[in-house]
Amino acid sequence: MTSQTIANTPTVDQIRRAPKVLLHDHLDGGLRPGTVVDLARETGYTALPATDPDKLALWFHQAADSGSLERYLETFSHTVGVMQTRDALVRVAAECAEDLAEDGVVYAEVRYAPEQHLEGGLSLEEVVEAVNEGFRQGERRAKENGHRIRVGALLTAMRHAARALEIAELANRYRDLGVVGFDIAGAEAGYPPTRHLDAFEYLKRENNHFTIHAGEAFGLPSIWQALQWCGADRLGHGVRIIDDIQVHDDGTVELGRLASYVRDKRIPLELCPSSNLQTGAAASYAEHPIGLLRRLHFRATVNTDNRLMSHTGMSREFEHLVEAFGYTLDDMQWFSVNAMKSAFIPFDERLAMINDVIKPGYAELKSEWLFRQTASTSGSAAAKD
Repeated sequence: MTSQTIANTPTVDQIRRAPKVLLHDHLDGGLRPGTVVDLARETGYTALPATDPDKLALWFHQAADSGSLERYLETFSHTVGVMQTRDALVRVAAECAEDLAEDGVVYAEVRYAPEQHLEGGLSLEEVVEAVNEGFRQGERRAKENGHRIRVGALLTAMRHAARALEIAELANRYRDLGVVGFDIAGAEAGYPPTRHLDAFEYLKRENNHFTIHAGEAFGLPSIWQALQWCGADRLGHGVRIIDDIQVHDDGTVELGRLASYVRDKRIPLELCPSSNLQTGAAASYAEHPIGLLRRLHFRATVNTDNRLMSHTGMSREFEHLVEAFGYTLDDMQWFSVNAMKSAFIPFDERLAMINDVIKPGYAELKSEWLFRQTASTSGSAAAKD
């Protein structure tokens, strides 16, 4: 084993401590099971399938692990059901920031749909302000516990509804107050992104950023529309771009026009391996398209999607990829820098995160083998004496 191999092969502990960047994470998909139980009791929500946190966590994972995006999305009725008060939203957002920071995430963009949190009488503005307050609380608590994280919010419109322009305008009003961009989400089939062209045209006129869920359960037409009709800055998932890539028997690879465009334009792919396995977009981690997309140098990023439903976190996602593809700390750094380059905060802030946080963090991890080796050698010498 060479020093280069030792330096780059990450341990589970190093994966957790490595500075990671998360672009695709749903607030209502990342609640702590105990928090769901607490909030249900406090708000009078009685539809939970279990009230024991451990049993509830297992139910979420099993219900989401169906191979169907539609069934996967049904699990959110319970998390959204307990997120209808200001206090609940503040608590969930604060815990989200704390949990991500504990997992080594230094920058995250967390998305949620304000229109889904109005049943308790809150206005759209009150929802946004509560979530923003929670993120700031979580950032402060993380710092007190020795972790650093910055969280930006993405406001999501539901693609089956008709409030996209209203939510886009909301995102624009709060763009300097904690909201960094816009998204549309929900079942893709039957609800193309072109239904919301007015929202995307508005955001482009306002020089604002947006990503679009595309190429997850639906194929290349969804990606094509998101890019060429709507003008998305990033692709939420985008995993089905693999359908436009042909690997020949001799190992050569041929990219179609759309795949070539996505790679040439450096369009970020918000890939979510564990979630993709649950919704049927990939059969296993080893077969996930991220392996080929990494080799072909697409702007691939690693994400969690829904931490509760997928029983995952950023560290766990990387653990799976390290096992499946033999990824090293260099690969982890590559994915993290890709994600930071693709974030919706200003360029100078992205650059500072890359140069002052991410690269030094990985450099320190990659140097640890040397000190372990030195300590081991010193110990052996002392024993001989």
